[in-house]
Amino acid sequence: MSRTVWIAFFAAMSFFVAGFQSSTAQEFGIGEIEFSGGEYEKEKFTYLILQPAKIEKGKQYPLVFFLHGAGERGNDVMKLLPHLPTQMSSPEWQEKFPCYMVIPQCRADRMWMNQPWGEKEFKPLDEKPNAQMQMAIEILQRSLETLPIDRNRVYLTGLSMGGYGSWELAMRRPELFAAVAPVCGGGDESKATSLKGIPIWTAHGDADTVVWPVRTRRMVEAIKAAGGDVKYTEYPGVGHNSWTRFYADPKGVIPWMFQQVRKPKP
Repeated sequence: MSRTVWIAFFAAMSFFVAGFQSSTAQEFGIGEIEFSGGEYEKEKFTYLILQPAKIEKGKQYPLVFFLHGAGERGNDVMKLLPHLPTQMSSPEWQEKFPCYMVIPQCRADRMWMNQPWGEKEFKPLDEKPNAQMQMAIEILQRSLETLPIDRNRVYLTGLSMGGYGSWELAMRRPELFAAVAPVCGGGDESKATSLKGIPIWTAHGDADTVVWPVRTRRMVEAIKAAGGDVKYTEYPGVGHNSWTRFYADPKGVIPWMFQQVRKPKP
């Protein structure tokens, strides 16, 4: 079971966070699913949905699926507004890149993946995703089924813990995505072959001591060795906030991402 409630006050809060006038931001809606898996039995999970400012009948739109970092975990979807969601709800970015944006929320003290983000060596990907990732995948699938989404323009990105989650989700469901943009994360380098058909742009700050830059560097090396298409930006002197520059660049990853179109296999 799933439902969506559209509410205007999220727009005001979104622009309050960004420091702009609240009257011009696009609305966020709250979606809800009933999820069973792992430790959960018919547990209600809520998530945010941003829709295009103007929706044309019969038209399909890109989808940006965003995985947040550790600081946004919990049961309060208001915590999901900072960073890329605020940016994408602004009139400037909505005009340039009209899209749906879906943002699931990981429970407090849980993670998208089963590897602590502070480790320098990768942990082999588990056979099955954990409950938080299963929940996120279910939200993604329902979004694809219920929203007017262009299936060839589904984009995945996330930061920090969500950077790890983005690498993992892309490895588990590579057929879904036209582009992937993990920020300061890491993944199972032995699974890099599964990503070689996806355009990837990733970033990290070289002074990051929360998630070590080597995690991204090794993923990039492994994807290139597998014959994959990957761009890498490393910011000198930047710590654990590389997403600020990465997302905000008007000629950077967001315009690049929206240029990517998935090529279905014959």
